[in-house]
Amino acid sequence: MIEGLFSELSMNIAQIQAVAVSAGPGSYTGLRIGVSTAKGICFAQDIPLIGVDTLEAMACQVTNSVDPVSYIIPMLDARRKEVYTAVFGSDGGVLKPSHALIVDTNPFLDLLESGKVYFVGDGVEKLKTVLGHANSVFMEGRNSAIGVGVLAYKKYLDGKFEDLAYFEPNYLKEFRVIASKKNPLEI
Repeated sequence: MIEGLFSELSMNIAQIQAVAVSAGPGSYTGLRIGVSTAKGICFAQDIPLIGVDTLEAMACQVTNSVDPVSYIIPMLDARRKEVYTAVFGSDGGVLKPSHALIVDTNPFLDLLESGKVYFVGDGVEKLKTVLGHANSVFMEGRNSAIGVGVLAYKKYLDGKFEDLAYFEPNYLKEFRVIASKKNPLEI
């Protein structure tokens, strides 16, 4: 796939100057594969690695589309009624860092009472009824790598690179295997 992408862009791998990767939170397997691939390319090409917080990248995508005095709350589905989330100001500044949250009641009522709250990400869909409020704005179709690219470019210009040997994704939760309820012999 990587070779196909370079071919489609009429580029070769020697032309890149850094690799940016979504640093999490997110799917354990997806983060592991993405970070391992990025680290491998960086090591082989002797170029820097740039890690970008996934939720910050999602918030970055909508900062130009929100009211000046508002909040942005990206959410990634973490299964069941749990999401990975954070709270950002309308300028993209972090107000509450990434965390896992079980949502069975609306935990953002105080923010919603003070102004518009823009919810973005694949975790929002399953929680729309819980998060409903006159100031709730649900932004759909915003999961893309655009925010990662924008933030990574800023980090590149500032020389903010990851330590290639020690960089690990932000999983937020410990990985654990859950036994299948369908078949007791499956993991």
